[in-house]
Amino acid sequence: MKRKSIKISLLVTLLLIISFVTLAKVNFLDYESPIGYDRINNISFKNFRGLEFFQKSLYGNKSFAYIKTSIEYEFEKDSILVQSFFHPSSSYVYNQNAFSNPLLKHEMYHFKITELYTRIAKKRISELNKANKNQIENIISAIKREEQSYQIEYDNDTFHSYVLSEQKKYERNIDSLLNLYNNFRNHKVVINEK
Repeated sequence: MKRKSIKISLLVTLLLIISFVTLAKVNFLDYESPIGYDRINNISFKNFRGLEFFQKSLYGNKSFAYIKTSIEYEFEKDSILVQSFFHPSSSYVYNQNAFSNPLLKHEMYHFKITELYTRIAKKRISELNKANKNQIENIISAIKREEQSYQIEYDNDTFHSYVLSEQKKYERNIDSLLNLYNNFRNHKVVINEK
């Protein structure tokens, strides 16, 4: 009998831990679907629905945010859809009472970086001759690594938005590059099978 109660206690504890970790990763209690880049101007801190249980400050500042973005793709018959998304239920803002436009702007530039690399991926895919699924997946994997590296560089150089001159420099550069790749805004890329 004692063994059975220990097993039940361990099972309940394990389920609670799994639930807690899952909730910390994606807030299913207040879930909002991913938002595409075409709706970036509609995003506010109210969309940041993720939960942060552990971190209470960032470099001593009690007002900070974390944004989760991704590059997603889906093959179709003779094309591929490549899109960037913001994940509200995995993004959070700590100290909801300290909304800050500069902080939101910094987080939105993380999303713009994701969109930039999405466009670069579409450009590289469109330049392929006799494209196959494997080549395209390799391009997207490489792009995701490049994007992640640039995201880290952006946060380090701007010190998470606290170095205003660096923040402004990145904003100009990212906006300029988005304009450079403006022809690749469309989600769909026709696969070249020459």
